[in-house]
Formats: sequence, structure tokens, C-alpha cells
Amino acid sequence: VQLQASGGGLVQAGDSLRLSCAASGRTFSTYVMAWFRQVPGKEREFVAGITQSGIGTHYTDSVKGRFTISRDDAKNTVHLQMNSLKPEDTAVYYCAARNNALLLVLAKNYDYWGQGTQVTVSS
Repeated sequence: VQLQASGGGLVQAGDSLRLSCAASGRTFSTYVMAWFRQVPGKEREFVAGITQSGIGTHYTDSVKGRFTISRDDAKNTVHLQMNSLKPEDTAVYYCAARNNALLLVLAKNYDYWGQGTQVTVSS
């Protein structure tokens, strides 16, 4: 599967952004999908994930209550709605797909990656 992330940009603290990830392939609904982020010099960090059915979601503690992950299997897309953005949310955001039923938080467990989209939050 090929992933194409979009929606990043430069915003002020407190603003919102919606990231999108478009996937190719006929089996999108069978993948666990997730968003990760990375800043220079640090490891790629799990942000949010959603199960194959969309029933289950999981968030890293720092974004709970502010970010929402969703998926539209009919359109082969996954979204990350980011509200109340903070300067510490600044990073390159990547969407990822895992060809397995388990929603895991380590980057090494994901099989496919998008190219990344930059999110910059100014104070």
C-alpha cells in the first residue's frame, strides 16, 4: 500500500489543523492505521492509532483530548484532527499502516509509511 500524507502547515498556538492520509490499494480496511511524529534528533513518536474497524483508538498522553484520529474506508483515508495545538506539537507527521489486527505503538511494527508532512506551531 502507498500512503500520501497532507495537511500540514504553520499555525499559531491554539489553532487547529487536519491531517489527511490517502492510501492506495484495495485492502485499506484491513490495516491498522496510525500517525507518528518526529523532530530532529529524536526517535519517531507514536501519536494516535485506529483499529481496522475504526472502533478502537489509542492516543499518546500528550495529545489526549486535543487530537482525534478517524478513518473512512470507503475513501481509503485516515485523518488526524488536531485542536488546541501547542509549540511542542511541532514535528514532521507521518501516517503509517500495519498489516495486522493489533494496534501497536512502536514504529518498527508498521509496514508502510507516508512521506511526512510538516506541522509547525508558533507561540
